[in-house]
Parts: sequence; structure tokens; C-alpha cells
Amino acid sequence: MTASVVPGGRRPRRQRPRSRATFASVLGELLLTAGVVVLLFVAWQMWIGDIIISAQKNEEGAAVSQALAQAEAPELPPVVEGEDGVTTYVPPVPAAPADAQWFGQMHIPRFGADYNFGIFGGTSRARTLDQQGIGVYTNSKMPGEVGNFSLAGHRTTWGKPFNQLDKLQLGDAIVVETPDGWYTYRFRTLEYVKPTQTDVLADVPQMPEQQTGEQYITLTACSPLYSLAERIVAYGVFESFQPRAEGPPTALTDPPPPPAAPSV
Repeated sequence: MTASVVPGGRRPRRQRPRSRATFASVLGELLLTAGVVVLLFVAWQMWIGDIIISAQKNEEGAAVSQALAQAEAPELPPVVEGEDGVTTYVPPVPAAPADAQWFGQMHIPRFGADYNFGIFGGTSRARTLDQQGIGVYTNSKMPGEVGNFSLAGHRTTWGKPFNQLDKLQLGDAIVVETPDGWYTYRFRTLEYVKPTQTDVLADVPQMPEQQTGEQYITLTACSPLYSLAERIVAYGVFESFQPRAEGPPTALTDPPPPPAAPSV
């Protein structure tokens, strides 16, 4: 008995039965889709979102600085004459900010001419670091006051204001702007410490028993990137105060020197 064929001598194609969707296959597809969504969210949070938030914070900072420039300038502070005969202004000491309260603006020319991040009271993530910007430690001294003006900021996510701390060069300006004027510090050194080493916030960093009569600034952030294992700490020393009536200091009007060439 011969098999039947269709005209033209071709055998008819058998249709494969369609596989039925099972609970496991549907769950697998849902998990795969969820994984893609999570990866996209992480990419947004760590890269794209950071770029947008950082630009937004800098724009907000520029608007704040412009408003301060247009406001009536405070009276000039008293001056003192140094041993070299040069007169300098006595820097006013602003009041410590309350939790999440605006304090001033941070300018670091090494991070770009448009770098202008707000400084707020406290260092909690929920109220200050995630939502506002740079935070002032609770027991910190204030600019113009003998001791250590200590701050914290994110190195990744939420605009990452301290992302480039490791790019600072010796002598780089770190400028704090308040309604009174500008406090200029100069970067001195960088180190990495354990999160438990809180003596970096002492009046004389890492020397809590010492008193030098100097004014310091300390910037802290988590390190390495995307990790909480350590802290990166940048130290600076106070250089000068520029009253608002006299306009921005040269640290903000002159470009920073180019990065030092790597040693060979």
C-alpha cells in the first residue's frame, strides 16, 4: 500500500503542537522582565540620574549665589594687621544650621567652574545627604571659628557632590559661600580611614588632644565607589575671608592650575 501524497509529489507538513504556557514559564518571563527593569533602574540611579541631579543642584546653587549677590551686602567686618603689615578681615562666625537647614554654598573650582552645591545642617541620609546636598556634622565648628569645619557628602548617587575628592591637588581652593561672604580654604592632604575613625572630625583632625589655633575644613565621603567599607577624607586649611561687598575672591575668578603630571 502506497502512502498518499499531495499533487506535485510533496508530502504534507505536519504542524507541531504549540507548547502550552506553564506556571514556571510565566514566572520565568516575569522574573526576567523584573531583572531588566531593576538593571535599568540601577543604571538610571547611578549614572543617568546622577548626571541630571548634579546639573540640577548646580543650577539651583547658581540661582542661590545670584540671589545673594543681589541682596544688600552686610557691613564690612573689622580688620587686623598681621606681622607682615598686611591687613585682613576678621571672618564672622555664622550660626550652626539646624537639621536640613540651608547654610551656604560650596565651590570647588577643580570640580568645574559651574560646581556650586548647597550646604545644609546634619548628615542624615533621609533629610540631608539624599535630599539636599552636602551636610554639616552636628558638632562641627563653623567657618571663621578655630577648629574643624567638617562636612559629609555622597560620592555616588544623589548628585554625588564629593565624587571627585580624589582629584584634588595640593593648594586647590575649597570655598564656602554664605550671606556674609566667602571663606577660602586650601586643600592639603587626602587619606582613607575606617568608618569608626571619627577623630578625623576633631578640632585638629586625628589629634583630639591637640589645639593649634588653626581653622580646618574636612570633607568626608564613602570609599571606594559604591561601597561603605571606608571613608575618603580631604583636609584643608583656612586662607582668607572675602566680604560680600568686595565680590568673589580670586580663587573663584581665576582658573585652577592644571593637574600635576603623573610621576614616572
